[in-house]
Amino acid sequence: MNKVLEICLSPDLGGLELYMKNITKYLNSNAVINKKSKLKNVFENEKINYFELSRYNFLKLAKIIDKEKIDIIHLHWTKDLPVVVFAKLLSKRKPKIVQTRHMHMTRFKSDFYHKFLYKNIDMMIAVTNLVKEQLEKFIPKDIRPKIETSYIGANTPKLLSNEEKNSLKKSFNIADEFIVCIVGRIEEAKGQHIVLEAVESLRKSGIKIKTLVVGHYMDENYFNNLKNSYPNDIFTGFVSNPTDLMQISDCVVLATKKETFGLVLIEAMKCGVCVLGSNSGGPLEIIDDEKTGLHFKTMNSNDLYHKLKLIYENKELREKLALAGQEKANREYDNITQFGKLKEILQKA
Repeated sequence: MNKVLEICLSPDLGGLELYMKNITKYLNSNAVINKKSKLKNVFENEKINYFELSRYNFLKLAKIIDKEKIDIIHLHWTKDLPVVVFAKLLSKRKPKIVQTRHMHMTRFKSDFYHKFLYKNIDMMIAVTNLVKEQLEKFIPKDIRPKIETSYIGANTPKLLSNEEKNSLKKSFNIADEFIVCIVGRIEEAKGQHIVLEAVESLRKSGIKIKTLVVGHYMDENYFNNLKNSYPNDIFTGFVSNPTDLMQISDCVVLATKKETFGLVLIEAMKCGVCVLGSNSGGPLEIIDDEKTGLHFKTMNSNDLYHKLKLIYENKELREKLALAGQEKANREYDNITQFGKLKEILQKA
């Protein structure tokens, strides 16, 4: 069995970083994280082994590779590629490099430096078929590593009782309003303003409705502007249990301008909640429009307004979409199933 070292030197705490944490836990492997990473507390709370590294310290990474007898380095943040490649070349073991590509590729820098980096990657794992197509299109064939697709899965959430749901609603002063939930880092590209605009229009039409905005802000000015502009909606800040809040919602919306995958949609579907996603990137593969959820035009609050109005007025449709979505998520996007497939892919690197 090849020994895998997970690495992510991103200082943030989002879907990519938490995915790396989850795969580290599943594989029972070691991980390397940034000294300033927000992941640190998560790793310590869950008692997961990790090494700390400053962002560009490839010398220390090379020593970790040799000391821990690493066979495969699995990286997730594209900006870590230079550090990993130089560490590999300096190490005695010369481990294989596997990169999971979580972001779209829209072009390839064909200079010597980037060609050198990609020549040293043994395998790339795309999180969607669209990303795989982009990698095959933009990376020159003579330096293109082997490419596989592996979807990101989600844990089956603990489902709340009606009593627990009512208690949670009460804590946010939610009565009988229709709740539209959006989960993710608060920044303009995530499209919180699109959802809030659509909900505000529905509220002005006489519908009792609120937006539940879940997540910490990345752009303070954007966040403050939203809070000031939409005082009737709820901003929770960062929460450790977003699936609980999904379960007290009537639908969950992913409004990102350019979402590579959309783990939030999978989590909501597993909760049995109706989902709506922008018609670009990952949501196109996750949601079968009008079967397991609804698509709306990217960054178009008017189109989202009409889709929200539809599921508000048609409870039977909303419940039908939610049930079909839950069945699809449990069948195709289960965490353990996807981690098992990823483990097999890594061992083939």
